[in-house]
Amino acid sequence: MLWELIATIVAGLGAAGIALAIRFISKKKAPRWLIPAFAGLGMLSFQVQSEYNWYPHQAGLLPDGVVVVRTVQQQAVWRPWSYVYPQTLRFIAADIANAAPNQRNEAIWLVDLYFFERRLSAKRVPQVVHCQQQARADFTEKLHIPAPGEAVGNAWHKLENNDPLLLALCQRQAV
Repeated sequence: MLWELIATIVAGLGAAGIALAIRFISKKKAPRWLIPAFAGLGMLSFQVQSEYNWYPHQAGLLPDGVVVVRTVQQQAVWRPWSYVYPQTLRFIAADIANAAPNQRNEAIWLVDLYFFERRLSAKRVPQVVHCQQQARADFTEKLHIPAPGEAVGNAWHKLENNDPLLLALCQRQAV
């Protein structure tokens, strides 16, 4: 975050330098308010560019086998441009390559989900996914793992047929 602050200040100084050059070329006929206006516009432009490039940059850094399964786009009043083009400020990725099948029931997989959010550290949350019954649950010591053919319990959350986590994990493991 410190580097982003420094880059924002440098962008403002660079834009103010452009305004100074415009004043110099125009032999000081350009208004003086152009300098702080360019500085503010330069800093704002850098921040907007930084917000929009965060997700593609982070997703591009994910190793092979880690798949983005959900993105969260946000709009905000203080970012009016986000109503035209919403910003992705959070996303969830699943480590499909390192998913492990359960020894009791091969339809159940243990997979790590990574929660990414702008300006925060990533969080790892282990999840258990039942491919046949299309359900997921948080992995805890108290979680009851159903035997083959047994129904899942209350700790399990049903998933839609087209849920990206279910599709990414279960279709890949079936191959």
